[in-house]
Amino acid sequence: MAQPVFHPSVEGAQHGAKTLEQFLDYAKAAGATGVQPSNYMLQDGKKFRSAASILEAFASRGMSLDGISCHCPIWVHTTAWTGSPTIRPFIPADVAQKSPTAIEQWAEDYLLRFFDLAVQLKVKILPMFWGIAFGWELATGYPWGFWKGGDYDLLEKGKERFVKKTAKIRKRANELGIYLCHEIHPGTGAMCADDFNLLVSICDGDQCLGVNADPSHCWEGESWETRFTKVGPRVHACHVKNFVIRPGLPLRMMAPNWPDRAMQFVDIPSGDLNMTRYVELLINVGYPRRYCQIMARKTAPLIVEAESAYRDLDATSANGIAYVRDHLCFPVATGSFEDGMGA
Repeated sequence: MAQPVFHPSVEGAQHGAKTLEQFLDYAKAAGATGVQPSNYMLQDGKKFRSAASILEAFASRGMSLDGISCHCPIWVHTTAWTGSPTIRPFIPADVAQKSPTAIEQWAEDYLLRFFDLAVQLKVKILPMFWGIAFGWELATGYPWGFWKGGDYDLLEKGKERFVKKTAKIRKRANELGIYLCHEIHPGTGAMCADDFNLLVSICDGDQCLGVNADPSHCWEGESWETRFTKVGPRVHACHVKNFVIRPGLPLRMMAPNWPDRAMQFVDIPSGDLNMTRYVELLINVGYPRRYCQIMARKTAPLIVEAESAYRDLDATSANGIAYVRDHLCFPVATGSFEDGMGA
């Protein structure tokens, strides 16, 4: 009988109040066989824990380390130049008081140390997202005709900025065989498939530029079928997450309270997206094959990142893990259903 190519896993960033050990125990009790902790879960104060202590925590529980989420520090690194206060929640308070240039340098140093730890942990796939390298004007996605004037071109300057600011990080990632898997996402350095392919182009096809597929961020016109088909060969990581669009409400209104928003993340079974079709697309674009090859694993993780404005977070994730385990980790066909016809 054909064996599943996936196993149930869960993202740790949403569970940051837990220690690594607490997160592992929670995930195992919920039915996951692996996890994707955040970079913060691997810290001991301002320093990283030893690789040996981290691996022991996993081994003692029989859990797999499926990747490490480092969205926040990389977003800080490519956003600090803007002077935005939105980076402050993700950096130490003393660092937050420094100049944008100093914060960027701190983030770069942090990431280079983090990459070394990841390799010691035998992790080469790092889900993340690039920050506002092109500026907040372009991040709005609405130009008003003002992205280019007689003495400036925000897009061209952004290209130059991205290549220059990420050069050292990308160089080190390539030296270590690490894939930096951008989660294509509104308000980041690449908000759609074409944006991401632009990053690849201006970086001369850099191999370390990968994609973390997440269908829950495809809510402004580009379907997940279109997005992940366009970037298919670079999908090395994935999240399983769902959303609903509340009809009649503007997607971009200034509503800080999640229950008031037009787009809301929800539990996986009840959202607008068909998760089975999404997983089938991941198979079709080669995600499980690439993941298993890069990470030297027998199965690839389907990493739950379920969130809800109403349901308790632990309960939402546990529900998502159970759904992935019971419905999405199915045996994959080894041939076409037509193969045996007429035999």
